[in-house]
Amino acid sequence: MAKLMIRGLETYVEIWNERAQQTLVALHGFTGSTATWRNLAKALPHIRVIAIDCIGHGQTAVPEEISRFSMDEQIQDLEEVISQLRLEQFTLLGYSMGGRIALSYAIAYPERIKRLILESASPGLRTSQERSERCVRDNELAEKIIHNGLQSFVNAWENIPLFESQKSLPENVRQMIRTERLSQKVEGLTGSLRGIGTGNQPSNWMSLAQLEFPVLLITGTLDEKFCKIAQEMKALLKNVKHMTVNNAGHAIHVENPAEFATIIEEYLT
Repeated sequence: MAKLMIRGLETYVEIWNERAQQTLVALHGFTGSTATWRNLAKALPHIRVIAIDCIGHGQTAVPEEISRFSMDEQIQDLEEVISQLRLEQFTLLGYSMGGRIALSYAIAYPERIKRLILESASPGLRTSQERSERCVRDNELAEKIIHNGLQSFVNAWENIPLFESQKSLPENVRQMIRTERLSQKVEGLTGSLRGIGTGNQPSNWMSLAQLEFPVLLITGTLDEKFCKIAQEMKALLKNVKHMTVNNAGHAIHVENPAEFATIIEEYLT
């Protein structure tokens, strides 16, 4: 565990299996933190797992300026973390929001990437109209969080269709996810929605064809929207594999951690 000073922002990083030769850098989703990846790190003792709390999440400091949450800023921050940790080449894994950051970083710094793994992630929205409509919705959600508080937001967030499949998880697992969500800060989540929500990030669809490194797309069969996005991405990427996990929704690493870890391990070895 370490707190690094990254471009003026205290950034929390957690590292497991430090002596391992291979390195996997992992980025969590919206309302997540480094805790998201603890079980994966345990399941992969021969791989060094480095997890980072993205801006506005976990124990990373919350910037005052919304502009500091932007995709461009987060890419620069991630590169600074990588430099401070003296990593040259590594596998980058991103889930959902973290997948959007991972893909954007990989486009900006392709020489750093050995392999890219995207779990339930997208290259953003294709049209400016889709992006502006999404910005309106993300702003409305941010306002709700400010006015109704974190607990009210988490209660509603747990019940969106995207997470329907998580309702059949064991009680202790659901409680763990809820605890992680409730540990966030209102200013962090609202800043994240307004600064790096899907509507605010530039579209990466046009950049997919230029990527040379291997890409693994992982989706759950119950998450139809992201299965479709993965198929569309697959058609554009040169060196790509798409794997689906049966009876899993959006958060495969939580819903079927054993199969998720096996997929990652086999892909890396």
